[in-house]
Amino acid sequence: SVTLNCEVEHPSAGWSFYWYKAVPDLSEKSSSYELLPDGNWTANTSYIIHGQTHTAGYVCRAGRGDPEYHTDHSQPKFVWSADVHSAASLTVSPDRVQHFTSDSVSLTCEGNFTEGKVRKFSEDGRLYSDCRRMTGSTCNINTSKSDTAVYWCESGSGEFSSAVNITVQNDGNGPILVSPVHPVTEGASVSLSCSLRTQKILSNVFFYHNDKLIQNDTRGELKISAVSKSDEGFYKCQYSGRESAQSWMSVKGETSMIIIKYSHHKQ
Repeated sequence: SVTLNCEVEHPSAGWSFYWYKAVPDLSEKSSSYELLPDGNWTANTSYIIHGQTHTAGYVCRAGRGDPEYHTDHSQPKFVWSADVHSAASLTVSPDRVQHFTSDSVSLTCEGNFTEGKVRKFSEDGRLYSDCRRMTGSTCNINTSKSDTAVYWCESGSGEFSSAVNITVQNDGNGPILVSPVHPVTEGASVSLSCSLRTQKILSNVFFYHNDKLIQNDTRGELKISAVSKSDEGFYKCQYSGRESAQSWMSVKGETSMIIIKYSHHKQ
């Protein structure tokens, strides 16, 4: 389950909170808002989603008084999910979250997709669209700032892949963090690095985890030999006084196998 929280700027008694799902409208290239079950006139500032089966955006708004005055809707927040056993996946090439502007990036639907399409929610949550340049099951992007978005594959039969985040750099002269698109498995090793458009390997890089400096030496990469759940979080790098954007690195549990050993005792 996932808990959503809604806040007003000056909290006080008497507010009611309304909860909505952002429903994509392809014809309008925007989202309409559908009231969630039990999502109206609750004084509770939180709403719990149970058993979600695909990535969706959620918004809230507040109201009070008689007749009731309503605030604007909040910006959508996305809850990403997919069937963990889904045979469908989305691969990104080059395999990293952050990209420079004007990079060529390919997003490919893999697995049992029929008429698979790459879809996205843009950063501000107001624009939902299909990939404009599909070749077979691959979406080709020449990156610009508007390509910063959440992407996923959707089959003709309505099956969803897990979602991936793509961030396109704002600062044309700044670095990007090179970090994996997909979750890293507990116990595996991972290496994060920092790159400039003109120079792929940098040294004397500062690395931050959740805004805390964790490495500051002559090495140009951050190596984690055995990833644990505590390594999950936001990472960014800093080089020569310029910072990259921050990206989330997700850690998933190791798939474990239980082996039962039988003891044979002679009677």
